[in-house]
Parts: sequence; C-alpha cells; structure tokens
Amino acid sequence: MTLHLRVPKYLCLKCHRYFRHPFLGIRPRYRASEAFRLEVFEAHDGGITQRKLSLTHRISAATIERWYQYRVRMRASEMSGRPCPQVLGIDEHFFTRKKGYATTLVDLNNRKVFDVKLGRSESSLRRYLQGIEGKDQVQIVVMDLSETYRSIARRHFPNARIVADRFHVVRLINQHFLKLWQQHHQEGRKNRGLLSLMRRHKWHLSDEQHAKLMDYLAEYPVLKELYLVKQRLMRFILLKTLRVKRMKKKLPQYLALLEQLKDSPLHALAKTLTSWMEPIVAMWRFSKSNGITEGFHNKMEMISRRAYGFRNFENYRLRVLAHCGWDGIVNRV
Repeated sequence: MTLHLRVPKYLCLKCHRYFRHPFLGIRPRYRASEAFRLEVFEAHDGGITQRKLSLTHRISAATIERWYQYRVRMRASEMSGRPCPQVLGIDEHFFTRKKGYATTLVDLNNRKVFDVKLGRSESSLRRYLQGIEGKDQVQIVVMDLSETYRSIARRHFPNARIVADRFHVVRLINQHFLKLWQQHHQEGRKNRGLLSLMRRHKWHLSDEQHAKLMDYLAEYPVLKELYLVKQRLMRFILLKTLRVKRMKKKLPQYLALLEQLKDSPLHALAKTLTSWMEPIVAMWRFSKSNGITEGFHNKMEMISRRAYGFRNFENYRLRVLAHCGWDGIVNRV
C-alpha cells in the first residue's frame, strides 16, 4: 500500500530553512515507514528469501539487505557493552578456506552466543580479548583439550577455572583405544558391528551383545585388558556434580588408574590425561559442557548454507548474533 500525504511546507523566518510537520513512524528522507521496514526484517529473519520478498513487497534485494543490516547493526551497537558471562564456553569452527577458522564464545548459562571472532590463535584474538569488559567476573571456562585455548584462558581470564569438555575427553579416549585396536587386529577394526560395541559403554550393552564382545576379546588377551581399563576410565570421566568429600575419595582411584595406563600401550593417552588433570577433575564438580557450543556450530553451518556461503566475516558474524545471540531480537529491535 502506498499512502500519499499532502502537508504544508514551512519556512523559518530566523534561519530561513524549510521544514515540514513530522509524522510518527515516518522518518525524514525515508521512502518507507518504520513498521514496513520492520515487517520486511521479520520476514527475512524468519527465512523468506530476498527474491520472494522483492516480488511480494516490490522492493529490491539490495534494499532488503540494507534494511536487515541496519536493524542487526543497531542491535549490535546496543549489545557492544555487555559484560563477559560468568560461565564461558570457547571452541573453534571452520569459516572459509581462505580465512580459516573462527572462535566462538558462548554464554553457557543463558545458552546464547556471546561473540564470534575470526582466528583461533592467541595473537589473532589478543586485541579483542584485551578489550572485553568484565573478564575478571568469568568463573568457569569450558573448552576442549586445546593447549592454545588453555593458554588464552590463563592469560585473559585469570580468575576463571578451566573445565574440560566431557565429550572431547570421551572422544579422545575412544580414538586412542580404536587406534590401538587397529594395530592388534586390523580386520576386526573394519567390522562395523564390533566397532559399535567397542565404542559403547559397557553398561549400555545387552547381555547378548556383551557376550558376543567378550567372545571376540577372548582371542586377544591384551586388547581385552585394555578394554576393561577403558571402561573403568570412562566411569571416572562421566562423573559430575560431585561434592568435595566424594571427589577426594575418587581422586586417588583415578590417579592409580592413570599410573596403570602409563605402563601400558595407552601411555600416550595417560600422558595427555595427566597434563589435563585439573580441568578433567573439575568436570566432576560441574555439569556444564560445550554441547551447547557444538549445537550452535551446527546452526551456524545451516546459516552459511542458506546464504550459499559468506565472504565477508562481519556480515557472517552479524547473522550469527541475530539468530543465536539475542533472545527475541525481532521484538526488541
């Protein structure tokens, strides 16, 4: 709908400048009302393509993109002074082959993306991390077993406790065990049925499945002992929300198991777990993990696919913050 308004034109006798009577919702030199621009933003943010909106609303795709970017940038400027969350999740994800990886910072308490920055090294993130407000208030930083992110957390979040991500620790243990299995019996490693049984926890197997697995491991005594040790280790890794008193009882048993692994073919795994002793033990106390971050990475990939890829990282960052960073951005903009 196009609405034509006839309004008088005024002249200021002091400054000799012309002006007109203002109308609520119609900004000067704008060809569309704020309500119409907001309607286009909501539709495009909801998934309607620019081509479809161009046909239904009779505006160009460039105009739709400009209005969308204006709304998102306005919200980004309002959120620029946010303090750093108390429970922070940090992880990397792939952006483009030309620009490499990007780092995702997630507020795990509120389940929202705090920010996305290009790069994953301390040198590429140093300037950004130095300017974050409220770094001293961060209490927990959850990450995978990355030495780079651990050094970043120690330097830029000095008051935070580093907590290892449980999923990545479990995956690391399985990777070491499966690699060792391939060295002992390469043909058995290719069997998908046995592979499924080996990866799953012992208490998740049925009696029939457990008997089948034990029959296979009986032919490889060393592999069987390592499998049993792996299952014991998994029970320690999956502990969470423990009180300090119970943690003190479990810690000597965990240390004894690591000492046992140091004299086994899994000595490389024991070395890695020992170097990450404090973050892994911290998992027993807290239930937070980077599963939320990994879920956002899947959503970011869908956003990139819907746009057929991004070349400009700032545009990608604004899209991610619009869809993953702010609750109810459409209603509050």
